[in-house]
Amino acid sequence: MGSEGYRAVEKNFTVMVTKEVVVAAVLPLQEHWLPLSNLDLLLPPLDVGVFFCYDKPAATNGTAVVAALKKGLAEALVSFYALAGEVVTNSAGEPELLCNNRGVDFVEAEADVDLRSINLYNPDESIEGKLVPQKKHGVLAIQATFLKCGGLIVACSFDHRIADAYSANMFLVSWAHLAQSAQPIKPTINTLPSRPCFRRSLLCPRRPGRIPPSIDGIYVPVSELPPPKQPSTEPESDPVISRIYYITVDQLNHIQSLANSSGTKAVADGVKRTKLESFCAFLWRMVAASVKGKRVTTRMGIVVDGRSRLINIGGEKQKASLMGSYFGNVLSLPYGEKSARELTEKSLSWVADEVHKFLEDAVTEEHFLGLVDWVEAHRPGGAVAKIYIGGGGEGEEDDVPAFVVSSGQRFPEEKVDFGWGRPVFGSYHFPWGGNAGYVMPMPSPAGNGDWVVYMHLQKGQLEKIESEAGHVFTPLTWDYLVH
Repeated sequence: MGSEGYRAVEKNFTVMVTKEVVVAAVLPLQEHWLPLSNLDLLLPPLDVGVFFCYDKPAATNGTAVVAALKKGLAEALVSFYALAGEVVTNSAGEPELLCNNRGVDFVEAEADVDLRSINLYNPDESIEGKLVPQKKHGVLAIQATFLKCGGLIVACSFDHRIADAYSANMFLVSWAHLAQSAQPIKPTINTLPSRPCFRRSLLCPRRPGRIPPSIDGIYVPVSELPPPKQPSTEPESDPVISRIYYITVDQLNHIQSLANSSGTKAVADGVKRTKLESFCAFLWRMVAASVKGKRVTTRMGIVVDGRSRLINIGGEKQKASLMGSYFGNVLSLPYGEKSARELTEKSLSWVADEVHKFLEDAVTEEHFLGLVDWVEAHRPGGAVAKIYIGGGGEGEEDDVPAFVVSSGQRFPEEKVDFGWGRPVFGSYHFPWGGNAGYVMPMPSPAGNGDWVVYMHLQKGQLEKIESEAGHVFTPLTWDYLVH
């Protein structure tokens, strides 16, 4: 199933770069070092993409649009100075951030395609390598692409070691605010929607550290990993690809009701399974259904943001101004592991209970404080989430079907207005490599309770999902967005 059946799409459009500049902070900054926190050190060097589509933004011309974007960016980098720096390796072999106002690579481009001819359902074809920039230097890269119809796409690539989605959202909203503001520079900067906090002391390890045993079940030091396998020269039989779907609010409510059916643990505990838990349970079952050997172990992880869990840092009254504006990674990646047989033969409510179970320990203050202590105990040297390590079921291969769900319900689409209106559509774009999948559900721009879901999974898994749950996962089209 694809978007071609709804509206003609353009597959082979070209993008031409017209100008490349570096935008630095508008005010001079003293060069200094900013260490990565222990939670930053859990992230490998991966770039995360995000893009926003604007339908004929201009009551003004392209030159004025670019000028507003650059002016707002230069002002935003005064407060978000980490994004204008560079990641370097220190004497211990760990990454650190050199805040030297190196600046942000800013690309201007033109594409010979109309906005409504871009195939959003297949971002590998339409977005990857064309509309989201490849970050070559620094921490952040930006591309503004003008379309044949007068539309505009603004896209960014972030170094994930420096910013998680929460942090990126803070920057995007502030950048948009400054781009549309006509106030003088200093008052504008002081009226940012959210001023970032870079106080790494908020995530300092305890003395002595206290590490919950559950942490060893989630992360492993790189030094303890087996030697990497030699890369195969054979083409992948089941490549990982990206697709974007929408799910109606009625389908989401139905899935949640099944996850909370009578007689389940959720009902017995009096704790209703959330929409995210229910969605994750449903998706886990679908991925398991695509597995050939039912004894194969499958894994699903869910990204947990620790900001709201670290309630005692600085005292309760200071929570909103400290952790609420903290810029960096405050994430953990707990996961569940079940056989494909269990997931497909048991009820959705049972799967939802298992999802809730592996999340329980990770949504606490002690989990995140213990994770900081765990990283400290294993420094220097990197670590990796165990969900990505092999080990299938009995008699099966070591490559375990695994994917991660990261909730994008805070995606600030309606707030990324640079002065010419809110975007028609926006999404994360994260084809992060390897065989593990990545899924990001976000609120629909329709504002009706639907979800838009970016999915980066194996081709066979997506084919199974479309064949058996096509009534739930509908390919995203412009017809859906404009009606």
